[in-house]
Amino acid sequence: MLLSPGLRERVSAVHGGAALSERLRLYDGWAARYEQDVAALEYRAPHLAAASLAFAFPAPPAEALVLDVACGTGLVAQELQGRGFRQLHGVDGSAAMLERARGTGLYQELRRCVLGPEPLPGPAGGFLCLTTRSSVSNLPYKAELQRVLDSLEQQGAWEKVLAQEVDQWERATSKEESTQGTDYISGVIYVYQKCPVPPVEEG
Repeated sequence: MLLSPGLRERVSAVHGGAALSERLRLYDGWAARYEQDVAALEYRAPHLAAASLAFAFPAPPAEALVLDVACGTGLVAQELQGRGFRQLHGVDGSAAMLERARGTGLYQELRRCVLGPEPLPGPAGGFLCLTTRSSVSNLPYKAELQRVLDSLEQQGAWEKVLAQEVDQWERATSKEESTQGTDYISGVIYVYQKCPVPPVEEG
């Protein structure tokens, strides 16, 4: 299926190297068409993320707390609900995306947050789920994201469960973005587990 010029334009604008405030404005503008566009891109991240979480969880899913980082319109939550997860919290930098996610009724809590510049809110226990592209234009963000996640791990806040690279993440909108001569770009799924807070000793 050919990608429409309008879709290519929207995706290129959002994936470009604009400043954070401009990227968030673009995501706000994209929210209404987001799910339609990513369906055309054969976006597999939500399904893959939910499958990774289901594999990682030792406890019954219904009782597991999941923080969906950069939750967008709630596509991961829809996949997770299908697998029995019910305790879902979400954060995203785009107010319009959060409004769409709120409309799904799948999240117990949704908050506006940009991972990195702002501290990560979230449940006291449970798992963190995050996905991102490994395409050329996204490598600076991916490196910054890894730095933030490494920092959270070094602080003893979260422990890495998996970081899984995935081919055929979604269809590429340009030859420059595609992976190894395919029509797709690759991506990565991160799953972290919240470290228990040690009890405060009475003294």
